[in-house]
Order: sequence, then structure tokens, then C-alpha cells
Amino acid sequence: MSTEQKVAEHYAFADMVGLIREGLEKIGKTPETVTSDDLAGMDEFHIGGRKATEEFLKQLGISAGMWVLDVGCGLGGACRVAAGEFSARVTGLDLTPGYIEAARALSQWLGFGDRIDFHVGSALDMPFADATFDVATMLHAGMNIPDKPKLATEVARVLKPGGKFGIYDVMRVGEGDLAYPVPWAATPETSALEEPETYKAALERAGFSVIHERNRREFAMAHFEGMIAKLKAAGGPPPLGQHKLMGSARPEMVKNMMANVRGGIIAPVEIIGQKG
Repeated sequence: MSTEQKVAEHYAFADMVGLIREGLEKIGKTPETVTSDDLAGMDEFHIGGRKATEEFLKQLGISAGMWVLDVGCGLGGACRVAAGEFSARVTGLDLTPGYIEAARALSQWLGFGDRIDFHVGSALDMPFADATFDVATMLHAGMNIPDKPKLATEVARVLKPGGKFGIYDVMRVGEGDLAYPVPWAATPETSALEEPETYKAALERAGFSVIHERNRREFAMAHFEGMIAKLKAAGGPPPLGQHKLMGSARPEMVKNMMANVRGGIIAPVEIIGQKG
């Protein structure tokens, strides 16, 4: 089994759309009445959720009519923010067929059917023509992509000259052994965690100039504290949340990720490159 097959299997859940429908029923909603806010707790599968997405996208200069590619789009939450709040045309790409099926359904329910399209595929061999997109994004997906140079080269290929590639990934920022499982990998075998320097070197070799870098450890810590407080106040997870898609191992995954961040081993980091 290839690395990409193992990664897709890690994220695969039977009938994701069915799980989401069950959650909707518990909050008294249907596909016809669901809102973006109803889904915010589950369709932004990265540290900081919707707030992180909005702050990240604002830095990329996205405007009406631009075409944005989201690499490793998951359920398409960031795609819908780019389309809804920035009036962009958006394409999402992900390895996991179940995520793409769910992303299409959620986008249709929320009225984005004609503004966002989704594809199953590899970030290392994308089914898009050269110089297609104005902006590319990747939120918490690079930890599953070992070949960072090939990733950067492929994104550069599909971006127009001057296009920006914004990365918001968990990266190694300190020494120490990582506690597993974590949300992106059950074992080190499918984890492609790297330091920011590795990302920047790959970007520069692919013809990007690095124009922004920001370590978001403090933001992550505040997010974790808020998440714990909400869970305690509610007496447990909400009907619609990421636990729906992470299975029984979620508590241990989240606990380990928080410990790894607190220990200074990892942190979410933003890096933005601009194609020369």
C-alpha cells in the first residue's frame, strides 16, 4: 500500500454524509435549513477552525473573481469561506473520496454548488492545467505529504505568475519525540511533519519568494483552552463536531496534539510564498 493510500485510509469513514445528517437532526436542522455557522465546528479540520481560516485567507489578497485552489480540502470548509466571504471561485482537491463526497453535499446544501468544484486526487500529480489558479492554499495537509519539493513544484505549475501559495500546517518547531496518535497520523509511518525551514527551502527551489511566516503557537494554546471550556460547559461534544469524523481515537489524538504543542515540539505555522 502506498503512502497516499495509507493517508486516505486514515481519514476514511463510512458514510460521512450520513453522519453529518444525523448531527443535523440532533440540532433540529435539515440540509434545507443548515447554515455555515451550524457546520463551523466540524468542517474546518485544523487548529483554530473558522477564526484561523479567516485570518489566514485575509493575508492572501483574495478578491472577487479570483480562482483559488485548496490542496487537501477535506470537507471544504475553507473553500466555502473563500467563496462566501471573498467572492472567489474555488476548487478543492483531496485524496479521500469520502471527504470529497461530503464536501460536495455540504456545498450544495449551503448554495455554493456553482461556485466551488471538488476533485479526488493527489497534490503531487494534480489534474489541472498549467497557470490555472490565482491563489493556492493548504491548511493542515502537508503533514501527510512527505515530498515537499514535489508539492511545491506542482503548486507552482498550476499557479499563474505572481500567484500566492499560503500554507497553514502543523510543523516541528522544537526537539523531542512526538506522542502518537495525532489527528493526522496514528503512527510516525504516515506523518510527514517537517520544520518551517524545509517548507521554505522547497518553496524557494520551486520559484517562490517567501513573503510571510508566523508561528501560531500562542493562538493554538488559546484555542485549546477555549475548546476545553466549551466542552465542560456543554457537558460533552456537540452533535456536529470533528469527533464525528475522527472516531473513538479522537480524545487521545487531541490530547497528544495539545501536549505536543504545549511541550514546544510542534506548532501551527503560516508560510506564504509568491511565485516569481
